[in-house]
Amino acid sequence: MSLGRQFGAKAPDIIGTGWRFPIRVDSRGSLEFSEGAELIAQSIWIVLSTPRRSRIMLPEFGCAIHDLVFAPDSPGTRALVEDEVRQALTRWEPRIDVIKVAATAHADTPSMLLIEVDYRIRANNAELNMVYPFYLNEGKG
Repeated sequence: MSLGRQFGAKAPDIIGTGWRFPIRVDSRGSLEFSEGAELIAQSIWIVLSTPRRSRIMLPEFGCAIHDLVFAPDSPGTRALVEDEVRQALTRWEPRIDVIKVAATAHADTPSMLLIEVDYRIRANNAELNMVYPFYLNEGKG
């Protein structure tokens, strides 16, 4: 038993707590927060949905998949998307290990790729996954 727990101190949260994404206000007027696996999932979503060079103070933050918006749906494009997602998450989300990234065409929407990310939270070895929709032909329709 650690000294902190012996005297009733709360064990440190390795994963952390942060603002909920998108930012929301609760019924008392305070900001809502996320913690644990939910916070990490929201962080992954932010990394994948942020185009590189879109943040002035941190231009390298984000994922380069947005440079592929008008690329053809081909095996080469899907492989490039998978590689860019893996690189972005490895760089910008240190709380996880990326296990697998797979980009597949959506059955009903030919211009959409479904990016499935399997990951492991380093703090507790929990394995989770997320599916991120990515549109190759933005603004169509």
